[in-house]
Amino acid sequence: MAGHSHWAGIKHKKAINDAKKGKVFTKIAMLIYSAVKEGGGPDPDMNPRLRLILEKARAANMPKDNVKRAIEKASGSGGEAYEQIIYEGYAPGGVALMIETLTDNRNRTFPELRKIMDTRNGSLGSPGCVAYLFSRKGVITIKADTVAEDALLEIVLEAGAEDLSTEGEFYQVTTEPDALMEVNAALEAKEIAVESAELTMIPSTTVRVEGDDAKKVLDLVEALDDHDDVQNVHANFDISDELLAEME
Repeated sequence: MAGHSHWAGIKHKKAINDAKKGKVFTKIAMLIYSAVKEGGGPDPDMNPRLRLILEKARAANMPKDNVKRAIEKASGSGGEAYEQIIYEGYAPGGVALMIETLTDNRNRTFPELRKIMDTRNGSLGSPGCVAYLFSRKGVITIKADTVAEDALLEIVLEAGAEDLSTEGEFYQVTTEPDALMEVNAALEAKEIAVESAELTMIPSTTVRVEGDDAKKVLDLVEALDDHDDVQNVHANFDISDELLAEME
């Protein structure tokens, strides 16, 4: 996707600011809670979903005490019941959106997301309206100045990765979902620093947006991402690096 490097930079800075406010840690704690309750217990060696979330917590510099408390809380009896729901819709310019949420009250989440969409020139759609445009993949990002591309390519392909591409200042390693942890472990074994390792939705086609539409798309995506119940927002927009840099 064009514009990936600057968009990644914007999100990275936003994540730092959110972390200072505790927002990122709260969202990760919810994921930990859900993974322990529903995904196979508090042992990351026996719970691949939890292991992936703990990698995310480490990348976000989440304090170990926060992680420990979230696991202990989930290991107790009772407590909240979180539900994972994916909402689909459209941003200005015909951009497709996949909005991943984790909520303890869908009757609260849906109208709040609908209000965000309606007030920012977006619209929620029916299930399946844009899902066919996205594929679930594992994505690992690595700073391009930390390792030679040829050496990295050999390591990740041998570990089971699908592809390696260069996006601005970063390498992007793409894997099948089941291979993400194995490829990440291979990089750790070679002492290659990983910026992020996560499951995401990659679009098969992109929509070019410019000018006012581009600003509206980013405003909508950021507003959705700020919602407490939203874990990830995936979109198929194509915005030039130059325009993203201007808006940053």
